[in-house]
Amino acid sequence: MRTMLIAGAALSLVFATLAVATPAFALDSNVAMTSSMSPDALWQKVGDFCGIGTWHPVVEKCALSADGKERTLSLKGGGTIVERLRSRDDATHSYTYSIVSGPLPVTNYLSTIAVAPDPKGSKVIWMGTYDAKGAPDADAKKAIDGVYESGEKGLVGG
Repeated sequence: MRTMLIAGAALSLVFATLAVATPAFALDSNVAMTSSMSPDALWQKVGDFCGIGTWHPVVEKCALSADGKERTLSLKGGGTIVERLRSRDDATHSYTYSIVSGPLPVTNYLSTIAVAPDPKGSKVIWMGTYDAKGAPDADAKKAIDGVYESGEKGLVGG
């Protein structure tokens, strides 16, 4: 009986250690909004990697690197986010990027923004995966959800 209690206690300790040592599953955020603009017209706004400075309400300005693969976003009220273009497909109206550095409570951030046809004109879809960094999962998700929602409202109205 004593051996079973010791084995049970040891097993509990192993499970507790695994629970602490195992990384959390990636979080995700996504939004989709329709626009009366044609897909090509909406892609003209979205597809410009540094064009985010003209439509996202929290971005004061965007500076593009010489190779066009990194953008530095200066935020209204202070702060800077550096993002790297990972892939781009003009035929499917989409690009994928990651965050290199910035004040958001996330790490391992990878996001895709795309424009697709819709019966009303077009639809913009913005989705990303990431891990929380220095904040609870719920706070990290709330921050990214807010970025996406305010950006899409700035882009298509609403």
